[in-house]
Amino acid sequence: MLNILKSIPIKKTGIISTIIVLSIFILSSCSLLKHGINKKTLLTIDNEEITVGEFLNVYNKNNVQGDVIDKKSMEDYLDLFINFRLKVKEAKELGMDTIKEFVDELDGYRTQLIKPFFIDEKTNENLLIEASERKLIDIRASHILIKVQENASPADTLIAYNKIFELKERIKNGESFEEIAAEFSDDPTARDMEGIPGRRAARKGNKGDLGYFSVFDMLYSFENAAYNTNPGETSNILRTKYGYHILKVTDRKKAMGEAEVAHIFIAIPQETSQSDSLSIEEKINNIYKEILDGGNFKELVAKYSDDKASVPKGGALPKFGVNRMVPEFILGISKLENTNDISEPILTNYGWHIIKLLDRQRPGNSDEENEEIKKRLLKDSRADQSKTAIIKKIKKDFKFKEYTKQLDEVIAVVDTTILINKWEKEKAASLNGVLFKLNKDNYTQQKFVDYLFVRQKSMKEGNPEMHIKNAYNDFVNESCILYLDNRLEDIHEDFRLLMEEYRNGILLFELTDEKVWSKAIKDTTGLKEFHNLNKDKYMWSQRLEASIITVNNPELVDEVRMLAAKNPGDDEILEKFNNDTVTNVMLVSGKYEADDNEIMSKIRKEEGLSENIEEGNSITFIAVHAIHAPEPKTLNEAKGLITADYQNYLEKIWLKELKAKYPVHINKKVLARIK
Repeated sequence: MLNILKSIPIKKTGIISTIIVLSIFILSSCSLLKHGINKKTLLTIDNEEITVGEFLNVYNKNNVQGDVIDKKSMEDYLDLFINFRLKVKEAKELGMDTIKEFVDELDGYRTQLIKPFFIDEKTNENLLIEASERKLIDIRASHILIKVQENASPADTLIAYNKIFELKERIKNGESFEEIAAEFSDDPTARDMEGIPGRRAARKGNKGDLGYFSVFDMLYSFENAAYNTNPGETSNILRTKYGYHILKVTDRKKAMGEAEVAHIFIAIPQETSQSDSLSIEEKINNIYKEILDGGNFKELVAKYSDDKASVPKGGALPKFGVNRMVPEFILGISKLENTNDISEPILTNYGWHIIKLLDRQRPGNSDEENEEIKKRLLKDSRADQSKTAIIKKIKKDFKFKEYTKQLDEVIAVVDTTILINKWEKEKAASLNGVLFKLNKDNYTQQKFVDYLFVRQKSMKEGNPEMHIKNAYNDFVNESCILYLDNRLEDIHEDFRLLMEEYRNGILLFELTDEKVWSKAIKDTTGLKEFHNLNKDKYMWSQRLEASIITVNNPELVDEVRMLAAKNPGDDEILEKFNNDTVTNVMLVSGKYEADDNEIMSKIRKEEGLSENIEEGNSITFIAVHAIHAPEPKTLNEAKGLITADYQNYLEKIWLKELKAKYPVHINKKVLARIK
C-alpha cells in the first residue's frame, strides 16, 4: 500500500499484488478497530469523513516490523495518506467506480478474497490427514450394487434397500459373496458376458472384484467404506449416486504408488482348449527359463511378446497407478523389490505375463505430495464436507428456521411434467408462504418456485417429490452461502477494509495512469518544455571520446600502439591485426565519464595514448581522441530519468489542484491522541 500512497509508476499487477500480500496481515491479525478511538473522525476531505481506524489500518500494516511509532513518521505518513485519499475522491467524483470494467474487475478480486470465509479449515485439515494416511495403503475390494436413482421415489428406494439388505443377510449366513455378486449385482462386469461374432469378444465376469484402488480412485463414501472395513469382512450397506452397495475387502497392502514396467505377454485366445492352454503355459515357462539363463529381456520381448504396442519399446508400458491394471498384475509387481527385478510368469484374464520392474515411486509425505493432495481435495466430492460445515455454521449464526408444511404445499402442486422440462409455475401462483428464515429475511414459496422453474430439465427417470426435496436442499444451501456473501463487509470489518483497499487501489491506478504516468509519456511537448527548463539537472560530467584497445597477443602491442597513434579509425586497426580465425585485438569506442569503468579511472585525462594496463594475458590501453567539457544531456540521452521527474512534477501540480478542489481538515486533538 505504501507504493500506492507514493504513486510509484509500477504495473497495475504490482499494486494488486501489494494489496494481496497485505491482505494476509489484515485477515490473520487482531483488528485495531476494537478500540473506541478508531471510530473517531481523524480528517475530512470535502464532506467525506475518514476515521482513525481507516488510517491506522493502513499505517500499521506498513509498520508490521515492530518499529516504534514516532510523531514525525506518523505525520509524514498522514500526508501520504491524504494525497492517496484525494486521488481516490477524485476518481469517485468522476464516476470511475461505476464503470462496468471496474465493477467486473473488483468483483473478480472479491470472488478470490471471500474464499477463506467459505472454507472450514478444521474439516479440511482432517481430510488432508485422512487422505495422506490412505495414500500409503492400497485396498482390494469386491462389491454388490443394487441400482436406484438419486431422486427415486421413497417406494422405489425402499425396494432397492430391502433387496440389498436381503443379499447382505444371505452373505452373513454363509453364502458366497462372489456367487451372489455374479447372480444379483447390477454391475454388469460381475457376470460373464457372451461374445457376439464381429461385434465383441466374450468376457469373463469379475464376480464383483474391483481390483486394487487407493485414495481418490472411488467415490468418497465408497472409499470410506473400503478403508473402514477389515480384510475378509463385509461392509455395512452404503448409498452412492448409483444406488446401494455392500463391499467385501479382500486385501490391504502397502501402496504401490506409480510404477513403470516392461512385460513379455503371451495371449490366451478365447475358446482356447485345455491342451492349447497347457502349451501356452509351457511356452511362457520356457521363456522365463531363457531369462534365468541370461537371456536379454528386450530381445525376448521382440521375439515372443504378443503386445505389439509395447514391443518397439522393449515391452515398456506407460507409467500407471494401482487402479489401472488387473489385480493379478498388481500382485506380481508387489513381489518385485528392486529395479530390474523380473517376476515369475503371471496369469491374468488376458494371458500370461513376465514383468520387469523399471521404476517405482511409492508415496511418502513430502510437501509436494501434500500440496497435490490439497488440490485434489478441492476437486473431490469430499470437499462438500467443508461446505456442509460452513452452511451448518451459517444456519446457527443467522437463526435458520424452516416450515416443512409450506414445502409440502409446493410438492402438492408439482407433477411429473417437471421431469420433462414442461412444468408451468403458474400452478403454484397461489403459494405465498414462508419456507424458511435467516434472521428476519423470509425465503418464500414463490422464490423457491422460481428456482424450480428455471432449473427444471428433462430426466430419464425420477420422482417429482424427491426431485423437489433435492432441489429444496440445494436452494437452502445456496441461499445460506449468498446470505453470508452479501453481508461479509457488514459482519467483518477487516474484510470491509480490505475490499476498500482493493477498490481504492484499482481506482488510484486508473486515474494516476491517466493524469500522470501515461500523460508524461504521451505529452511530448510538455516533456520537451520540462527538459528545457531543467537542463542543468541532467548534466554530463567531463567525458573522454576514446577507444579502449585490448591486445591479446603481447608481441603485437608496440605495433598496435604505433598504428593507433596515427588515429586511422577502428576498422583499419581491426582489419590489420585480426582475421577469420584469430582475434588479436578487441576495440570499443565511445564517450566515457571518469567513473564509467575501472580502466577509465586509472588513466590521465588527456588526449593521446594511455599507459599499458596488464590484465592477465592481455594488455589494454586507451586512445583518447578528444576531451568534452561538462554539458547538458539531450532528452533522448536521459529520457527515463527526465520522464520520471516530469511525472513527479505533474503529480505535484495535480495534488495542488485536488487540495484546492477538496478542502482537507485534520482533527488535531484526535491526531495527538493516536500519537
